[in-house]
Amino acid sequence: MDDIIDQANKRRTFAIISHPDAGKTTLTEKLLLYGGAIHLAGSVKARKTTKHATSDWMEIEKQRGISVTSSVLQFDYHGFRVNILDTPGHQDFSEDTYRTLMAADSAVMLIDVAKGVEEQTKKLFKVCKDRGIPIFTFVNKLDRFGRNPFELMEELEKVLGIRAYPMNWPVGVDGNYNGVYNRRLAQIELFDKDGSHGQRALKSTVGNVNDPAFRQILGDAAYQTLTDDIELLDMAGDQFDYEKVAKGELTPMFFGSAMTNFGVQPFLEEFLRLAPAPTPRQTSEGTAGMDSDFFSAFVFKIQANMNPAHRDRIAFIRICSGKFERGMTVQHVQSGKQIKLSQPQQFLAQDRTIVDDAYPGDIIGLFDPGVFGIGDTLCPVGQHFYFQDFPVFPPEQFARVQAKDTMKRKQFVKGMTQLTQEGAVQVFQQPDVMESFVIGVVGSLQFEVLEYRLKQEYGVDILMHQLPYGVARWITGDGLNPKALKSMDNCMLLLDTKDRPLILITTEWQLNWVQERNPGVEFRSTPPDLPKE
Repeated sequence: MDDIIDQANKRRTFAIISHPDAGKTTLTEKLLLYGGAIHLAGSVKARKTTKHATSDWMEIEKQRGISVTSSVLQFDYHGFRVNILDTPGHQDFSEDTYRTLMAADSAVMLIDVAKGVEEQTKKLFKVCKDRGIPIFTFVNKLDRFGRNPFELMEELEKVLGIRAYPMNWPVGVDGNYNGVYNRRLAQIELFDKDGSHGQRALKSTVGNVNDPAFRQILGDAAYQTLTDDIELLDMAGDQFDYEKVAKGELTPMFFGSAMTNFGVQPFLEEFLRLAPAPTPRQTSEGTAGMDSDFFSAFVFKIQANMNPAHRDRIAFIRICSGKFERGMTVQHVQSGKQIKLSQPQQFLAQDRTIVDDAYPGDIIGLFDPGVFGIGDTLCPVGQHFYFQDFPVFPPEQFARVQAKDTMKRKQFVKGMTQLTQEGAVQVFQQPDVMESFVIGVVGSLQFEVLEYRLKQEYGVDILMHQLPYGVARWITGDGLNPKALKSMDNCMLLLDTKDRPLILITTEWQLNWVQERNPGVEFRSTPPDLPKE
């Protein structure tokens, strides 16, 4: 038991959240660079001679320069086992991000120094805030002209309702920065400029802020600006309070540039010092944490065809308690089956290694024969507790899809089934209509990715017809009998993958109109709870 607690205390499992184009995938890659997991970094948008970002493995991501799936990456650094959950930045894939945050113990919020707090950041911040997990802020792109750091601190408080404690402070004048000041150590770190475009770890010069040599290097204006800023922070700023950080009420704030590696290593080291070890998770029978004497885990992501040559499916699980051992047999609560976990894997993007054991906080991948679903619980044989339900978000755009070639219906159904189990789209069936499905998505880019993946991974071209609906509601009560619903013009009745009825309606106004005329029906934005097995 002591070994499990000791190992778990070395784990740091976190997600990186941001608005699109804030540099999230680049920061992920640079953390790997400094962690020694890779030796040459290449940006998603780099020149043709460089590699694509290590965490972007799907071909469409390489072509578009965006992340549309969550990557899971592990590396060791100074005695810590680091598990990074790199989430999609594009708002059309926010559902995948929300699910990933369920597996994280903390979050790194990435902010563009020139743009400040953007729309998608607000949504993701709220999810972290609701979960009460610590949030660390990395202000990115200091290699470019940016806003005043005090303005950004004020914006965090006004827009997000969280106060910031700068752990370091940019050194320079008027957006022209060449280093950071570490407040805890009273040290200045100046970064060398090199021609590698951030591909290699950046060298730096470190010394005490009172060293006359640094004043000479910086110049009088930059040195005076720094000392004035630090004095103001010390006198008028917040005190560092770890309890407030742990509750998500105060965010440690860092400055740097992921593209040029400016400030990345100091951030990594301070983050690992402050970030929480694996936190307990609530189950139907209590809590499961590092001090529990039983194994438990939940599935938070399923990905098909990570290796196109083998057409495999990987279920990613977050270990919550106990020690995982290769070959162990566990209870899959949702199916009631006992499953032997014989080929567990850990990932550095597409590179995989078979693991013999793992501990609370670790993320591992399991080959999925089609048994697992998102949110499923794994626990000791003979037990039947389950973890809290994952959030489900109502889709906002809909389309009817079918195979262009009816001879490929089998591949079409297989592809739709597997991509639904991944959570890539939500799939519905119109009663008595077998040749097509209705799909629901949060954003239109999901339609494009669905069409691309069906063609590339399953060899199926599809016909897609967008539908004029914008609201989905599951119906219970009298609504279980479609004939009991009145005034249902311009609505479509569907069944989800668990045969729960729902209707598609054009607008919120029409929804109110239908609700008024059907008082015996409950209209729900999320599926009604299913009885647990």
